[in-house]
Amino acid sequence: MTDHTPPVTGYPAQPAPNGYPAQPAPNGYAYPYAVQPPPNHATYFNVAGNPPYPNPQRTTFLRRLFVAFIGCIIIIGTIIFIMWLVLRPQSPQFQLETLTLANFNVTSNSMISGNWNAGLTVRNPNSKITLYYDHIEAAVFYRSNSIAVTTLPPFVQGKKNETSVRATFVSLSEYFNDPDEINRDRADGTVDFNLRMVARVRFKAGAWWTRRRILRIHCPNLSVNVSVSSTAGALTGGSKHCRVGM
Repeated sequence: MTDHTPPVTGYPAQPAPNGYPAQPAPNGYAYPYAVQPPPNHATYFNVAGNPPYPNPQRTTFLRRLFVAFIGCIIIIGTIIFIMWLVLRPQSPQFQLETLTLANFNVTSNSMISGNWNAGLTVRNPNSKITLYYDHIEAAVFYRSNSIAVTTLPPFVQGKKNETSVRATFVSLSEYFNDPDEINRDRADGTVDFNLRMVARVRFKAGAWWTRRRILRIHCPNLSVNVSVSSTAGALTGGSKHCRVGM
């Protein structure tokens, strides 16, 4: 009898991984290697692991929002710059015209007393802006020592206007660090005082208002001719220009 069983070539098929059975070849021969399992398309395309594509609508919205924000900043900056060019706001100018001293006394136990009367001229250099002085505090200093403090009443100053302001300071037995120092100045015939002021001011042009600005006014080196034997004196050397800072 003739054996019609086809000869076997190659190697026996190995079991496929992951439990897949080895597939026989169509011609009856065994594959020399195990048949690979069919690809898992979900894994192949990494559907779960791939990052999501950006949402074009969200990206467009954010881009437009950023452009609108930059545009608003440019528009506001342009408006402020144009208003500055039109209005050209300037700080007010302070000039100390007079300063008198009365009842001045320095005791050996470091107490100082006296009355100071200051007359100032305040000028508004702006031709389109009105100034509103809401609150002004002033103090007389000897070197770095504050010896008398007062508050000035509020006032309004028109455009290109000059306003006369008076300030009265009273010191009743104020403690002083070093009386010998001021007595040495009195022996020379003059004592140098400083006048400092802090003012809260608003600028108004038509319907446009600024927020309150803080002005710092400093009138240095105010020489008053008061000697050891005298209790009164007045400013020497004429009027003094005061520095103004914001």
